[in-house]
Amino acid sequence: MPDKNPHTEFHHALRVNKNACTGCTHCMTVCQTKAIRVRNGKARIIANRCVDCGECYKVCPVSAISVEQDDLQMIFDYEARVILIPSIFIGQFSHKIPASSIYSALKDIGFTHVFQVENTVDMVLEAYSEYRQKNEIRPLISSFCPAIVRLIQVRFPSLVDNIMRVNPPIDMSALYYLEQLKASGIPAEKTGLFYATPCAAKIAAIKSPVGDTESVITGVINMNFLYNKIQRYLQNTSAEKNMPVTDDLLNSRGILWSLTRGEAVHCDKRALAVDGIRNVTEILEDVENDKLGSVEFLELRACDEGCAGGILMTGNRFLTVERLRKLASEHAGSKEDKDKKLSDRFINVKEHSFLGNIEPRNIEKLDEDFNVAMKKMARKRRMMCFLPGFDCGACGAPDCQTLAEDIVQGRAQISHCVFLQHQLVKQNLLSHEKAGKITEEIWGNERLEKNCNKIGAEDENY
Repeated sequence: MPDKNPHTEFHHALRVNKNACTGCTHCMTVCQTKAIRVRNGKARIIANRCVDCGECYKVCPVSAISVEQDDLQMIFDYEARVILIPSIFIGQFSHKIPASSIYSALKDIGFTHVFQVENTVDMVLEAYSEYRQKNEIRPLISSFCPAIVRLIQVRFPSLVDNIMRVNPPIDMSALYYLEQLKASGIPAEKTGLFYATPCAAKIAAIKSPVGDTESVITGVINMNFLYNKIQRYLQNTSAEKNMPVTDDLLNSRGILWSLTRGEAVHCDKRALAVDGIRNVTEILEDVENDKLGSVEFLELRACDEGCAGGILMTGNRFLTVERLRKLASEHAGSKEDKDKKLSDRFINVKEHSFLGNIEPRNIEKLDEDFNVAMKKMARKRRMMCFLPGFDCGACGAPDCQTLAEDIVQGRAQISHCVFLQHQLVKQNLLSHEKAGKITEEIWGNERLEKNCNKIGAEDENY
Protein backbone atom coordinates (compact mmCIF):
# COMPACT_ATOMS: atom_id res chain seq x y z
CA MET A 1 0.00 0.00 0.00
CA PRO A 2 1.21 3.58 -0.59
CA ASP A 3 2.53 5.51 2.39
CA LYS A 4 0.19 7.55 4.50
CA ASN A 5 0.69 11.31 4.42
CA PRO A 6 2.98 11.92 7.42
CA HIS A 7 1.43 15.34 8.05
CA THR A 8 -2.08 13.98 8.59
CA GLU A 9 -3.22 14.41 12.20
CA PHE A 10 -3.45 11.34 14.39
CA HIS A 11 -6.95 10.10 15.02
CA HIS A 12 -7.67 9.88 18.75
CA ALA A 13 -10.14 7.64 20.54
CA LEU A 14 -9.89 9.29 23.97
CA ARG A 15 -12.27 12.11 24.79
CA VAL A 16 -12.63 14.44 27.81
CA ASN A 17 -16.15 15.10 29.09
CA LYS A 18 -15.81 18.70 30.23
CA ASN A 19 -19.04 18.53 32.21
CA ALA A 20 -17.65 15.70 34.34
CA CYS A 21 -14.00 16.81 34.53
CA THR A 22 -12.97 18.42 37.83
CA GLY A 23 -9.47 19.43 36.74
CA CYS A 24 -7.84 17.20 39.36
CA THR A 25 -4.56 16.74 37.36
CA HIS A 26 -4.44 12.94 37.88
CA CYS A 27 -4.45 12.44 34.11
CA MET A 28 -1.89 15.16 33.52
CA THR A 29 0.67 13.69 35.90
CA VAL A 30 0.59 10.11 34.50
CA CYS A 31 0.85 11.05 30.81
CA GLN A 32 4.19 9.87 29.40
CA THR A 33 4.14 12.32 26.50
CA LYS A 34 2.95 15.36 28.49
CA ALA A 35 -0.12 15.59 26.31
CA ILE A 36 -2.51 17.05 28.89
CA ARG A 37 -2.93 20.58 30.26
CA VAL A 38 -5.54 22.06 32.57
CA ARG A 39 -7.22 25.22 31.36
CA ASN A 40 -10.31 26.85 32.83
CA GLY A 41 -10.50 24.00 35.32
CA LYS A 42 -10.73 21.28 32.65
CA ALA A 43 -8.25 18.79 31.22
CA ARG A 44 -7.32 19.30 27.59
CA ILE A 45 -5.58 16.71 25.41
CA ILE A 46 -2.96 18.01 22.97
CA ALA A 47 -3.63 15.95 19.86
CA ASN A 48 -0.14 15.74 18.39
CA ARG A 49 1.29 14.46 21.70
CA CYS A 50 -1.36 11.89 22.68
CA VAL A 51 -0.63 8.22 21.89
CA ASP A 52 -3.98 6.85 23.17
CA CYS A 53 -2.27 4.62 25.75
CA GLY A 54 -5.23 5.07 28.12
CA GLU A 55 -3.26 5.88 31.29
CA CYS A 56 -5.41 8.99 31.76
CA TYR A 57 -8.56 6.89 31.38
CA LYS A 58 -7.41 4.52 34.12
CA VAL A 59 -6.62 7.16 36.74
CA CYS A 60 -9.54 9.56 36.25
CA PRO A 61 -11.47 9.47 39.56
CA VAL A 62 -14.71 10.81 38.03
CA SER A 63 -14.72 8.86 34.73
CA ALA A 64 -14.48 12.08 32.75
CA ILE A 65 -12.36 10.44 30.06
CA SER A 66 -14.16 8.14 27.65
CA VAL A 67 -13.29 6.02 24.62
CA GLU A 68 -15.20 6.47 21.39
CA GLN A 69 -16.71 3.45 19.70
CA ASP A 70 -18.71 2.72 16.58
CA ASP A 71 -22.44 2.10 16.89
CA LEU A 72 -23.18 -1.63 16.93
CA GLN A 73 -26.19 -1.04 14.70
CA MET A 74 -23.90 -0.24 11.79
CA ILE A 75 -23.12 -3.95 11.38
CA PHE A 76 -26.59 -4.44 9.86
CA ASP A 77 -25.59 -2.33 6.86
CA TYR A 78 -23.75 -5.42 5.59
CA GLU A 79 -24.76 -8.85 4.37
CA ALA A 80 -21.67 -10.54 5.82
CA ARG A 81 -21.06 -9.23 9.33
CA VAL A 82 -17.67 -10.41 10.57
CA ILE A 83 -16.47 -9.98 14.14
CA LEU A 84 -12.70 -10.18 14.51
CA ILE A 85 -11.94 -11.27 18.06
CA PRO A 86 -8.56 -11.52 19.78
CA SER A 87 -7.88 -14.51 22.03
CA ILE A 88 -8.06 -12.32 25.13
CA PHE A 89 -11.77 -11.84 24.46
CA ILE A 90 -12.41 -15.55 25.06
CA GLY A 91 -9.97 -15.48 27.98
CA GLN A 92 -12.21 -13.09 29.92
CA PHE A 93 -14.95 -15.70 30.28
CA SER A 94 -14.95 -18.48 32.83
CA HIS A 95 -13.34 -21.74 31.66
CA LYS A 96 -16.74 -23.31 32.29
CA ILE A 97 -18.19 -21.40 29.34
CA PRO A 98 -17.28 -23.11 26.05
CA ALA A 99 -16.25 -21.00 23.08
CA SER A 100 -19.25 -22.36 21.17
CA SER A 101 -21.60 -20.60 23.62
CA ILE A 102 -19.76 -17.32 23.08
CA TYR A 103 -19.98 -17.75 19.31
CA SER A 104 -23.72 -18.42 19.61
CA ALA A 105 -24.12 -15.21 21.56
CA LEU A 106 -22.23 -13.31 18.88
CA LYS A 107 -24.66 -14.66 16.28
CA ASP A 108 -27.61 -13.65 18.44
CA ILE A 109 -26.17 -10.13 18.56
CA GLY A 110 -26.11 -10.11 14.76
CA PHE A 111 -22.75 -11.32 13.48
CA THR A 112 -22.68 -13.90 10.69
CA HIS A 113 -18.98 -14.81 10.84
CA VAL A 114 -16.37 -15.04 13.62
CA PHE A 115 -12.65 -14.95 12.89
CA GLN A 116 -9.91 -15.16 15.50
CA VAL A 117 -7.41 -12.35 14.99
CA GLU A 118 -4.41 -14.51 15.89
CA ASN A 119 -5.18 -17.08 13.17
CA THR A 120 -2.54 -15.29 11.06
CA VAL A 121 0.23 -15.32 13.68
CA ASP A 122 2.34 -17.80 11.71
CA MET A 123 2.18 -15.52 8.67
CA VAL A 124 3.41 -12.67 10.86
CA LEU A 125 6.25 -14.83 12.19
CA GLU A 126 7.33 -15.59 8.62
CA ALA A 127 7.36 -11.87 7.88
CA TYR A 128 9.37 -11.23 11.07
CA SER A 129 11.99 -13.72 9.94
CA GLU A 130 12.27 -12.14 6.50
CA TYR A 131 12.44 -8.63 7.96
CA ARG A 132 15.25 -9.56 10.37
CA GLN A 133 17.28 -11.03 7.53
CA LYS A 134 16.94 -7.93 5.37
CA ASN A 135 17.50 -5.30 8.09
CA GLU A 136 20.63 -4.98 10.17
CA ILE A 137 19.49 -2.33 12.64
CA ARG A 138 19.17 -3.59 16.23
CA PRO A 139 17.27 -3.89 18.42
CA LEU A 140 14.21 -4.41 16.29
CA ILE A 141 11.00 -3.27 17.98
CA SER A 142 7.66 -4.98 17.51
CA SER A 143 4.96 -3.00 15.70
CA PHE A 144 2.19 -4.92 17.48
CA CYS A 145 1.17 -2.26 20.03
CA PRO A 146 0.01 0.94 18.26
CA ALA A 147 0.43 3.02 21.44
CA ILE A 148 4.12 2.09 21.48
CA VAL A 149 4.56 2.85 17.78
CA ARG A 150 3.11 6.31 18.37
CA LEU A 151 5.14 6.78 21.56
CA ILE A 152 8.30 6.18 19.53
CA GLN A 153 7.13 8.54 16.79
CA VAL A 154 6.50 11.47 19.13
CA ARG A 155 8.94 10.98 22.02
CA PHE A 156 11.72 8.79 20.61
CA PRO A 157 11.82 9.77 16.91
CA SER A 158 15.44 8.64 16.56
CA LEU A 159 14.22 5.06 17.09
CA VAL A 160 11.56 5.05 14.35
CA ASP A 161 13.81 3.01 12.06
CA ASN A 162 14.03 0.31 14.76
CA ILE A 163 10.30 -0.44 14.42
CA MET A 164 9.64 -3.62 12.44
CA ARG A 165 7.48 -2.61 9.49
CA VAL A 166 5.40 -5.77 9.68
CA ASN A 167 1.61 -5.79 9.78
CA PRO A 168 0.29 -7.04 13.15
CA PRO A 169 -2.16 -9.98 13.19
CA ILE A 170 -5.26 -7.75 13.28
CA ASP A 171 -4.42 -6.24 9.88
CA MET A 172 -3.25 -9.52 8.37
CA SER A 173 -6.41 -11.29 9.52
CA ALA A 174 -8.70 -8.57 8.21
CA LEU A 175 -7.01 -8.68 4.79
CA TYR A 176 -7.01 -12.47 4.74
CA TYR A 177 -10.64 -12.97 5.73
CA LEU A 178 -11.91 -10.28 3.38
CA GLU A 179 -10.23 -12.09 0.49
CA GLN A 180 -11.53 -15.45 1.72
CA LEU A 181 -15.10 -14.15 1.69
CA LYS A 182 -14.60 -12.66 -1.78
CA ALA A 183 -13.39 -16.07 -2.98
CA SER A 184 -16.57 -17.62 -1.57
CA GLY A 185 -18.72 -15.24 -3.60
CA ILE A 186 -19.39 -12.43 -1.09
CA PRO A 187 -18.29 -9.11 -2.60
CA ALA A 188 -16.22 -6.69 -0.51
CA GLU A 189 -18.92 -4.01 -0.55
CA LYS A 190 -21.34 -6.39 1.20
CA THR A 191 -18.80 -7.36 3.89
CA GLY A 192 -18.37 -5.52 7.16
CA LEU A 193 -15.29 -6.33 9.24
CA PHE A 194 -15.58 -5.31 12.89
CA TYR A 195 -12.83 -5.58 15.48
CA ALA A 196 -13.51 -6.14 19.20
CA THR A 197 -10.85 -3.92 20.73
CA PRO A 198 -9.34 -4.12 24.23
CA CYS A 199 -7.89 -0.61 24.08
CA ALA A 200 -8.14 2.92 22.71
CA ALA A 201 -4.85 2.76 20.80
CA LYS A 202 -6.13 0.07 18.44
CA ILE A 203 -9.21 2.17 17.68
CA ALA A 204 -6.96 5.09 16.79
CA ALA A 205 -4.69 2.84 14.71
CA ILE A 206 -7.61 1.48 12.69
CA LYS A 207 -9.04 4.94 12.09
CA SER A 208 -5.66 6.35 11.00
CA PRO A 209 -3.20 3.49 10.36
CA VAL A 210 0.53 4.09 10.52
CA GLY A 211 2.28 3.43 7.23
CA ASP A 212 -0.90 2.73 5.20
CA THR A 213 -3.56 4.84 3.55
CA GLU A 214 -6.52 3.10 5.18
CA SER A 215 -7.61 -0.02 7.02
CA VAL A 216 -9.95 -2.61 5.53
CA ILE A 217 -11.65 -2.88 8.94
CA THR A 218 -15.10 -1.30 8.79
CA GLY A 219 -15.66 -0.52 12.46
CA VAL A 220 -14.45 -1.03 16.01
CA ILE A 221 -16.53 -2.41 18.88
CA ASN A 222 -15.65 -1.67 22.50
CA MET A 223 -14.74 -5.05 24.04
CA ASN A 224 -16.20 -4.11 27.40
CA PHE A 225 -19.54 -3.34 25.72
CA LEU A 226 -19.49 -6.61 23.76
CA TYR A 227 -18.48 -8.68 26.78
CA ASN A 228 -21.37 -7.35 28.85
CA LYS A 229 -23.89 -8.03 26.07
CA ILE A 230 -22.69 -11.63 25.81
CA GLN A 231 -22.79 -12.14 29.57
CA ARG A 232 -26.41 -11.00 29.63
CA TYR A 233 -27.18 -13.32 26.74
CA LEU A 234 -25.57 -16.30 28.51
CA GLN A 235 -27.46 -15.57 31.71
CA ASN A 236 -30.82 -15.52 29.91
CA THR A 237 -30.29 -18.34 27.39
CA SER A 238 -29.80 -21.99 28.20
CA ALA A 239 -29.90 -23.66 24.77
CA GLU A 240 -27.27 -22.89 22.16
CA LYS A 241 -28.41 -21.66 18.80
CA ASN A 242 -26.71 -22.30 15.49
CA MET A 243 -23.25 -20.81 15.49
CA PRO A 244 -22.00 -18.29 12.93
CA VAL A 245 -19.34 -19.37 10.46
CA THR A 246 -16.06 -19.84 12.33
CA ASP A 247 -12.52 -20.92 11.46
CA ASP A 248 -11.10 -23.18 14.16
CA LEU A 249 -7.47 -22.49 13.25
CA LEU A 250 -6.16 -20.93 16.45
CA ASN A 251 -3.02 -22.58 17.81
CA SER A 252 -1.01 -22.22 21.01
CA ARG A 253 1.19 -19.55 19.40
CA GLY A 254 -1.82 -17.44 18.55
CA ILE A 255 -3.46 -17.86 21.95
CA LEU A 256 -0.43 -16.38 23.72
CA TRP A 257 0.55 -13.78 21.12
CA SER A 258 -1.10 -10.72 22.74
CA LEU A 259 0.16 -11.54 26.24
CA THR A 260 3.53 -10.46 27.59
CA ARG A 261 6.29 -12.59 25.97
CA GLY A 262 3.84 -13.78 23.32
CA GLU A 263 6.16 -12.51 20.59
CA ALA A 264 9.55 -12.51 22.32
CA VAL A 265 9.44 -16.26 22.95
CA HIS A 266 9.77 -16.86 19.19
CA CYS A 267 13.06 -14.98 18.88
CA ASP A 268 16.02 -17.37 18.92
CA LYS A 269 18.41 -14.62 20.06
CA ARG A 270 18.36 -12.23 23.01
CA ALA A 271 14.92 -10.64 23.34
CA LEU A 272 13.21 -8.57 26.00
CA ALA A 273 9.48 -8.33 26.71
CA VAL A 274 8.46 -5.17 28.56
CA ASP A 275 4.92 -4.18 29.54
CA GLY A 276 3.50 -1.03 31.13
CA ILE A 277 4.10 2.28 29.38
CA ARG A 278 6.31 3.66 32.17
CA ASN A 279 8.57 0.62 31.95
CA VAL A 280 8.59 0.86 28.16
CA THR A 281 9.61 4.53 28.37
CA GLU A 282 12.58 3.61 30.57
CA ILE A 283 13.70 0.89 28.16
CA LEU A 284 13.41 3.21 25.16
CA GLU A 285 15.51 5.80 26.99
CA ASP A 286 18.16 3.11 27.50
CA VAL A 287 18.04 2.18 23.81
CA GLU A 288 18.31 5.82 22.80
CA ASN A 289 21.33 6.25 25.08
CA ASP A 290 22.90 2.97 23.91
CA LYS A 291 22.72 1.41 27.39
CA LEU A 292 20.82 -1.76 26.56
CA GLY A 293 23.57 -3.90 25.12
CA SER A 294 23.21 -6.57 22.46
CA VAL A 295 19.46 -7.14 22.30
CA GLU A 296 18.02 -8.52 19.07
CA PHE A 297 14.30 -7.86 19.62
CA LEU A 298 12.08 -5.78 21.87
CA GLU A 299 8.47 -6.73 22.50
CA LEU A 300 6.94 -3.60 24.02
CA ARG A 301 3.36 -3.33 25.26
CA ALA A 302 1.69 -0.25 26.77
CA CYS A 303 -0.53 -2.31 29.08
CA ASP A 304 0.39 -4.52 32.03
CA GLU A 305 0.29 -8.21 31.03
CA GLY A 306 -0.01 -7.14 27.41
CA CYS A 307 -3.49 -6.84 25.91
CA ALA A 308 -4.98 -8.65 28.92
CA GLY A 309 -4.50 -5.34 30.73
CA GLY A 310 -6.23 -3.22 28.08
CA ILE A 311 -8.43 -0.44 29.42
CA LEU A 312 -11.53 -1.90 27.72
CA MET A 313 -11.08 -5.35 29.27
CA THR A 314 -13.75 -6.21 31.82
CA GLY A 315 -12.19 -9.35 33.27
CA ASN A 316 -9.32 -9.44 35.75
CA ARG A 317 -6.12 -9.44 33.68
CA PHE A 318 -4.36 -12.02 35.82
CA LEU A 319 -7.27 -14.45 35.53
CA THR A 320 -7.39 -13.83 31.78
CA VAL A 321 -3.68 -14.65 31.49
CA GLU A 322 -4.10 -17.80 33.58
CA ARG A 323 -6.98 -19.06 31.44
CA LEU A 324 -5.17 -18.39 28.18
CA ARG A 325 -1.95 -20.05 29.33
CA LYS A 326 -3.93 -23.11 30.36
CA LEU A 327 -5.77 -23.13 27.02
CA ALA A 328 -2.47 -22.75 25.13
CA SER A 329 -0.99 -25.64 27.09
CA GLU A 330 -3.92 -27.84 26.11
CA HIS A 331 -3.49 -26.89 22.45
CA ALA A 332 0.28 -27.43 22.55
CA GLY A 333 -0.30 -30.97 23.79
CA SER A 334 -2.27 -31.88 20.66
CA LYS A 335 -0.70 -33.42 17.56
CA GLU A 336 -2.36 -30.88 15.27
CA ASP A 337 -1.05 -27.73 17.01
CA LYS A 338 2.14 -27.30 14.98
CA ASP A 339 0.34 -27.88 11.69
CA LYS A 340 -2.66 -25.72 12.59
CA LYS A 341 -2.02 -22.68 10.43
CA LEU A 342 -3.63 -20.76 7.60
CA SER A 343 -2.61 -21.32 4.03
CA ASP A 344 -1.65 -18.24 2.04
CA ARG A 345 -3.91 -19.00 -0.88
CA PHE A 346 -6.16 -15.97 -0.30
CA ILE A 347 -3.48 -13.28 -0.01
CA ASN A 348 0.08 -12.78 -1.15
CA VAL A 349 1.83 -12.81 2.23
CA LYS A 350 4.93 -10.97 0.98
CA GLU A 351 2.80 -8.25 -0.57
CA HIS A 352 0.53 -7.67 2.43
CA SER A 353 2.86 -8.36 5.37
CA PHE A 354 4.84 -5.15 5.37
CA LEU A 355 4.03 -1.58 6.34
CA GLY A 356 5.05 1.57 4.53
CA ASN A 357 7.17 4.33 6.03
CA ILE A 358 6.64 5.25 9.68
CA GLU A 359 7.39 8.93 10.06
CA PRO A 360 8.91 10.54 13.19
CA ARG A 361 6.78 13.29 14.77
CA ASN A 362 9.15 14.83 17.28
CA ILE A 363 7.13 16.70 19.92
CA GLU A 364 10.32 18.07 21.49
CA LYS A 365 11.32 19.95 18.32
CA LEU A 366 10.74 23.60 19.21
CA ASP A 367 10.69 24.82 15.60
CA GLU A 368 11.20 23.55 12.06
CA ASP A 369 13.84 26.24 11.53
CA PHE A 370 17.02 25.09 13.29
CA ASN A 371 18.19 28.60 14.20
CA VAL A 372 14.80 29.54 15.63
CA ALA A 373 14.69 26.24 17.57
CA MET A 374 18.11 26.98 19.12
CA LYS A 375 16.95 30.43 20.22
CA LYS A 376 13.82 28.91 21.76
CA MET A 377 15.92 26.29 23.54
CA ALA A 378 18.13 29.01 25.01
CA ARG A 379 15.03 30.90 26.16
CA LYS A 380 13.56 27.74 27.66
CA ARG A 381 16.72 27.16 29.68
CA ARG A 382 16.62 30.79 30.80
CA MET A 383 13.02 30.32 31.96
CA MET A 384 14.13 27.36 34.05
CA CYS A 385 16.45 29.68 36.00
CA PHE A 386 13.35 31.33 37.43
CA LEU A 387 10.92 28.42 37.74
CA PRO A 388 11.21 26.62 41.12
CA GLY A 389 11.42 23.03 39.81
CA PHE A 390 8.73 21.77 42.23
CA ASP A 391 6.77 20.15 39.37
CA CYS A 392 3.59 20.71 41.37
CA GLY A 393 1.26 21.09 38.37
CA ALA A 394 -0.43 24.18 39.79
CA CYS A 395 0.33 26.03 36.55
CA GLY A 396 -1.84 23.61 34.58
CA ALA A 397 1.21 21.89 33.04
CA PRO A 398 2.68 18.61 34.35
CA ASP A 399 6.08 20.05 35.38
CA CYS A 400 8.30 23.11 35.22
CA GLN A 401 10.17 21.95 32.10
CA THR A 402 6.87 21.62 30.22
CA LEU A 403 5.71 25.04 31.43
CA ALA A 404 8.98 26.54 30.19
CA GLU A 405 8.39 24.93 26.79
CA ASP A 406 4.80 26.20 26.72
CA ILE A 407 6.07 29.71 27.49
CA VAL A 408 8.57 29.80 24.61
CA GLN A 409 5.92 28.35 22.29
CA GLY A 410 3.45 31.07 23.27
CA ARG A 411 1.02 28.72 25.02
CA ALA A 412 1.62 30.01 28.57
CA GLN A 413 3.16 32.82 30.58
CA ILE A 414 5.74 32.73 33.36
CA SER A 415 3.12 34.24 35.67
CA HIS A 416 1.20 30.93 35.41
CA CYS A 417 3.62 29.65 38.07
CA VAL A 418 1.86 30.36 41.40
CA PHE A 419 5.19 30.77 43.20
CA LEU A 420 6.45 33.39 40.76
CA GLN A 421 3.03 35.04 40.87
CA HIS A 422 3.58 35.58 44.59
CA GLN A 423 7.02 37.09 43.95
CA LEU A 424 5.72 39.35 41.18
CA VAL A 425 2.89 40.62 43.41
CA LYS A 426 5.37 41.32 46.23
CA GLN A 427 7.53 43.32 43.81
CA ASN A 428 4.48 45.23 42.53
CA LEU A 429 5.08 43.81 39.05
CA LEU A 430 1.69 42.08 39.07
CA SER A 431 -1.55 43.19 40.67
CA HIS A 432 -3.59 40.93 42.94
CA GLU A 433 -6.48 41.32 40.49
CA LYS A 434 -4.37 40.19 37.52
CA ALA A 435 -2.96 37.27 39.52
CA GLY A 436 -6.50 36.23 40.36
CA LYS A 437 -7.53 36.32 36.71
CA ILE A 438 -4.54 34.18 35.73
CA THR A 439 -5.54 31.59 38.33
CA GLU A 440 -9.12 31.64 37.02
CA GLU A 441 -7.85 31.06 33.45
CA ILE A 442 -6.17 27.87 34.64
CA TRP A 443 -8.54 26.55 37.27
CA GLY A 444 -11.88 28.22 36.51
CA ASN A 445 -14.00 30.75 38.37
CA GLU A 446 -15.37 28.47 41.07
CA ARG A 447 -12.43 26.16 41.74
CA LEU A 448 -11.24 27.91 44.91
CA GLU A 449 -14.72 28.38 46.37
CA LYS A 450 -15.91 26.17 49.19
CA ASN A 451 -17.35 22.88 47.86
CA CYS A 452 -18.22 20.11 50.31
CA ASN A 453 -19.34 17.77 47.52
CA LYS A 454 -15.87 17.20 46.10
CA ILE A 455 -14.13 13.84 46.57
CA GLY A 456 -13.03 13.42 50.19
CA ALA A 457 -15.16 16.32 51.51
CA GLU A 458 -17.87 15.88 54.14
CA ASP A 459 -20.79 15.89 51.70
CA GLU A 460 -19.13 13.81 48.98
CA ASN A 461 -21.98 11.30 48.60
CA TYR A 462 -24.79 13.86 48.48
